[in-house]
Amino acid sequence: MATYDHYTEIEVRFRDSDAMGHVNNAVYLTYLEVARQAHWKTFAAHVGYDQVPFVVARVTMDFRSPAMVGETIRVGLRTDWVSRSSFGLSYELRERDSERLVAEATTVLVTYDYEAKRAMPVPDWLRSGLERVAGRSLPDRPPGG
Repeated sequence: MATYDHYTEIEVRFRDSDAMGHVNNAVYLTYLEVARQAHWKTFAAHVGYDQVPFVVARVTMDFRSPAMVGETIRVGLRTDWVSRSSFGLSYELRERDSERLVAEATTVLVTYDYEAKRAMPVPDWLRSGLERVAGRSLPDRPPGG
């Protein structure tokens, strides 16, 4: 695997599969969410998950090979950039034992003020937490942006 800030292992359950016998495409969004939640706990465990200050604004995903019931998917997650009111994550999903590439994805998360119902600046504690876990300063815009 390439270098990622955090890794999460997810066992594929029977309920994740579809009539074709492989993981249903919609389930992969849950896998990304599970990885984000585990990543979140590495730097913001003190913040209740019901107070997460962001919403998912965009998801892109490329499916590379089917995942099957009984396999374990290792999800690598990396923060790529943090702008004024959003940040971008990249993911790589691989079957743990064979390291077969299953999918690649990106998400854009917008920091959000639920009371005002609008985007807000990325809080300093969130930016510094993302950079601490990443072990590097993060650019303020997506590549090519």
